Amino acid sequence: MTAPDLAASEQIALRDLLGAVTAEMDTPLAPEWERAAWAVPRSAFVPARIYLGEDLEPCDRAHDPAAWLRAVYANDSVVTQVNDGQDPGDGERWASSSASAPAIVFRMLHMLDVREGHRVLEIGTGTGWNAGLLAHVAGPRNVTTVEVDPVLAAEAAERLGREGAAADVVTGDGAEGYPDNAPYDRLVATCSVRSVPRPWLDQVKPGGVILTPWESPWICYGLLHMTVDDTGSASGKFSPHSAFMLMRNQRTDLRIFRDVVRDDHQPDESTTNLPPWRVTADDHAAQFAMGLQLRDVWWTWHDNPDVEGVASRLWVATTDATSWAAVDWDGKSDNQFTVWQHGPRRLWHEVEAAHAWWQVHERPGPDRFGLTVTAAGETAWLDNPGQPVPLAGG
Repeated sequence: MTAPDLAASEQIALRDLLGAVTAEMDTPLAPEWERAAWAVPRSAFVPARIYLGEDLEPCDRAHDPAAWLRAVYANDSVVTQVNDGQDPGDGERWASSSASAPAIVFRMLHMLDVREGHRVLEIGTGTGWNAGLLAHVAGPRNVTTVEVDPVLAAEAAERLGREGAAADVVTGDGAEGYPDNAPYDRLVATCSVRSVPRPWLDQVKPGGVILTPWESPWICYGLLHMTVDDTGSASGKFSPHSAFMLMRNQRTDLRIFRDVVRDDHQPDESTTNLPPWRVTADDHAAQFAMGLQLRDVWWTWHDNPDVEGVASRLWVATTDATSWAAVDWDGKSDNQFTVWQHGPRRLWHEVEAAHAWWQVHERPGPDRFGLTVTAAGETAWLDNPGQPVPLAGG
């Protein structure tokens, strides 16, 4: 299968990419999505300027076409916007929009189970590539895609029109969905959420599917696949392996020494036997479980904090900046650590309890957890809705 209007080098790159996607998914790419990949090539949607490496150095297609093409057809995400489109000058660059890694794109499309004729709402247009793939399978004018950034929305609409992918591009707040084209059979988000917006449930048909990346302040990880019922509620399970940028209206921008800790705070001192890295290291199963219980708690490490006898310090704090805890490691001991806590909540005690609960329940991974959303709110559960996950601080 080839696309005659793609250069030979690009056809080779796309074929290699599809092979990498199939290898990572451990299952052959469905024929309809392979056809879509050729009909709606990624290179037609990634902008001419992208940002590479940890420092997000600009890479322009005109100046370095080989590097640009390698990045576009790598099975990896590509940063397409920094600092919400504002020129950072000599300041720090941070990613504000990206083209997701193709393997996760196609895995989510497979999970969404889109059929021809389905009406689909996409939250987070980005480059427009995902909307183009959806439109190729669902059919013309069956895809509505919402983008909060008006510049990104206009650019995506131009690309979709140029490639003949008939999708409605709307500039707006994705949390509100787009009721004008409702009801939808499928809703997919390409940004993560910490809470499922109620309008999404109202705009998806009973029996319809909502698929969204998930994030807690503790960790950005997991996909939530929900089915809407005839009462307007929805329930479903998580699966692992995804990390997406957070929906803009759910962002928090907190820093320990700017927003949380004050010179006049008088913390309480205690000790703990729980190594702080147990709850922040590379064990994503542990972190995911912590995030479901500690829904308003975040953490950050401070190495070499210029405190005598302290090699590293773990900070944890609430998103309302009213409570915090710090756990000190002296660089030697692995079984006793000094704890400092301030505020109305004893956050490290909550962390210890959350970690103990996870261990008692046989260290479950994300795929054993689920979420139910009703008019009354959200409830996370383990294995089935009858086993709610305890909420810290509740």
